[in-house]
Amino acid sequence: MVQVDFREAFLTWLKVGCLSFGGPAGQIALMHRIIVEEKKWVDEQRYLHALNFCMLLPGPEATKLATYVGWLLHGVRGGLAAGILFVLPGAVVMLAMSLLYVLGQGVPLVDGALLGIKAAVLVIVVEALIRIGRRALKTRLLVGLAGVAFVGIHFFDLPFPLIVALAAAIGFYRSASKQSFSSNAIPGRWRQFWIATLGGLALWWAPVGLSVALLGADHVFTDIGLFFSKLAVVSFGGAYALMAYMAQQAVETYGWMSAPEMVDGLGLAETLPGPLIKVTQFVGFLGAWRSPEPFSPLTSAVLGSALTTWVTFVPPILLIFAGAPFVEQLRANPRLSGALNAITAAVVGVILNLTVWFALHVLFARVAEARAGPLRWYAFDPASLELKVSALAVIAALLAFVLHRGLIQLVMIMATLGIAVRSLL
Repeated sequence: MVQVDFREAFLTWLKVGCLSFGGPAGQIALMHRIIVEEKKWVDEQRYLHALNFCMLLPGPEATKLATYVGWLLHGVRGGLAAGILFVLPGAVVMLAMSLLYVLGQGVPLVDGALLGIKAAVLVIVVEALIRIGRRALKTRLLVGLAGVAFVGIHFFDLPFPLIVALAAAIGFYRSASKQSFSSNAIPGRWRQFWIATLGGLALWWAPVGLSVALLGADHVFTDIGLFFSKLAVVSFGGAYALMAYMAQQAVETYGWMSAPEMVDGLGLAETLPGPLIKVTQFVGFLGAWRSPEPFSPLTSAVLGSALTTWVTFVPPILLIFAGAPFVEQLRANPRLSGALNAITAAVVGVILNLTVWFALHVLFARVAEARAGPLRWYAFDPASLELKVSALAVIAALLAFVLHRGLIQLVMIMATLGIAVRSLL
């Protein structure tokens, strides 16, 4: 691995953060092109090893990968610079777009763009389901886990963390008979582990504890801090896997937003640089905007957005610093690899649930949750079909699956068509 000037690395990570469009796959490919092919800071094998390690941990893969490569180059300061600069540009733009969203509702131009984006988001989620399913479901066991996960979360309302835990246990158990092999470990790894863990936990929970102390356990900031902290540690499979669970909690449990607003938030996150999981920032912004006391709505929303971003991204960065010295040992353990494969399969089922949830709420105006004993499903009124959105969704599907337009291009075209539809019809 070559020696890299820290200032050059700092500016490079800022560039990566500003150009990181296209979701996790696009971001990982962008880093590969800049870090491996152009700069040649790490070789291909080291980059892939780092990616495999990051896949073992919860949190956005691209953020963890940037943090890990930064740590490889310049230790803790390099990891912090890479992780923060990867997240910060998108977070700043997302904050601005969230503000524009709440102030621009009712404006025909904004409403029209969001109409088209809704249709694009539905197609994007279907595309993600197909892509991840092809990659993950390689055996009958994994296909079965995906099916069980879908039934569990969609019809029995099982918590997402429980599904992840059960899938990991099954994958770990099924791989228990496979032989592990040893590899070299970095000296002093346990010292770094404890420093990173204790220091990271203190930083992670400091703003949440401050919220409890100053505003009380029932304040919206406390709810935001606790909910998104929990989400951060079970976020295997990326933002799509979490979306339905997060949407159900944000809409039905906390009342922070409506289901169509959740779709709008994902659409905004898709069009902006940075990790897709920054959609959590939009949720925190709206939740704090609507329960601002004792602050003004704007002040509360900015603070809620910042708190959400903090508790979403500090945990995965903490995990990288704590686990980086053990990367070779973790990669050499087939039981952990088996657990990861099982989690990824379950995530496919969870994303299928998200697809159904999004489709119903995007295409129908009247959707209600129905229950019969332990069973839960979503009842919709066929007469409430949104014809404009349905037509736009068909166009978006043609653009994505027939004409193979890229993600950003797809969203921009659909936003333009949405404005046209809203203006003319």
